[in-house]
Amino acid sequence: MSQLFSPLTLRGIQFNNRIVVSPMCQYASVDGFASDWHLVHLGSRAVGGAGLIIAEAAAISPEGRITPHDLGLWSDEHIPGLKRITNFLKANGSVPGIQLAHAGRKASHNRPWEGGKAIFPNEAEGWQTVAPSALSFAEGGPVPTALDDEGLHKIRYDFREAAERALEAGFRVVEIHAAHGYLLHQFLSPISNQRTDQYGGSFENRVRFLREIIDDVRAIWPTDFPLFVRISATDWTEGGWTPNDSVALSALLKEQGVDLIDCSSGGNVPHATIPVGPGYQVPFAEQIKREAGIPTGAVGLITSAEQAEEIIASGQADLVLLARESLRDPYFPLHAAHTLGDDRPWPVQYERAKPRG
Repeated sequence: MSQLFSPLTLRGIQFNNRIVVSPMCQYASVDGFASDWHLVHLGSRAVGGAGLIIAEAAAISPEGRITPHDLGLWSDEHIPGLKRITNFLKANGSVPGIQLAHAGRKASHNRPWEGGKAIFPNEAEGWQTVAPSALSFAEGGPVPTALDDEGLHKIRYDFREAAERALEAGFRVVEIHAAHGYLLHQFLSPISNQRTDQYGGSFENRVRFLREIIDDVRAIWPTDFPLFVRISATDWTEGGWTPNDSVALSALLKEQGVDLIDCSSGGNVPHATIPVGPGYQVPFAEQIKREAGIPTGAVGLITSAEQAEEIIASGQADLVLLARESLRDPYFPLHAAHTLGDDRPWPVQYERAKPRG
C-alpha cells in the first residue's frame, strides 16, 4: 500500500486515503443555493475516489459573499440542496466537508470570468463591505466599514449558525476559512488590521477574533467530527503575517480543538511577489506540522501521483489538497492508485474500464 492511500483517522472520522478535493468556488449559486452543478461537480470527485471532498466557501451571511453567486449557509432553506449532495458523497465513499467563510473587504465582486472587479455599494448587485479596519484591498477600491462590537457579535453568531446548518446538511468536516485575504485573515495580518482595541495591535489581539469563532464553532460541532482551519501561512510581504506567526497560531488552535491546519498562502496584498512553482507551499505544511505538532494539509501545484506520495511518505503533511488538478482530472485518485501500483476498487459501474496492467 502506498502512503497516499493509507487511511487517516481524525477524531471519529476515517478518511480512506490522503487525497482531498480542495474547496473551490464555482460561482454557480442563486441566492446561495446549491444547484445541479454542485451535485455533479462534487459528486464526480467522489466517484473518482477522493477521501475527503470539501465543498467551496459557503458564505455565512449574504454580505460575506465574494460575489452575488456564492454558495451560502445563512438560511435553513439552503440545507436540503446540500444534504442531497452529502448523501451522494457518503454513498460513494467520500467524507463530505464544507468551508465556512466571510469575505470581508474582498466581498462584493464580479465573478472571475466577468472581470472579477469590485462592485461598489451604489452599483447593481453591490453592497457595503466590512473589515477590521476601513482600508481598501486595492487602491481606488471600495472602502469597507470597520466592524464595531455589534458587527463582531453578529459575525460570531453567523459562523455558529452556519456550522449548525452544515451539521444538519450532513457534513462531517467543517473548515473555517482564515486565508487568502478574507475576513479572518484580515484580522490576523497587521497589513489589514490597524485596530487599537482588543482585536488589534499585538499578535494575541489580532488572533483573538479567529480564536473566539473557533470556540463558538467547536462548542456546537460534535466532538467526534474534525474541525479544520485554512490559513495563509505568509502574506509574502514585509510587515505582514509570517510563517512563524502561523506556527504560533497553529499551536494555539491545537489547544482549542482544531484538528488540522490547511496551509495555503497569500491573498491579502494585491501585488505580492510569490515564488509560484510545484509544491511551493508544502514547506509551510511541513514547518507547522513539525513545530506546532498538529496535522497539516499541503496545497499548491500538487499535480502528480508521485509528488503527492512523496509529501505523505516523507511526513511533510498528513493530507494533500488538490484544486486545479482535480478540475483537470476528477478521477485523479483512481489514476494515482494505478500509477503507484496500489490496487483500489473502482465503482462497479466503471469496473470494465479499470486498467489491468
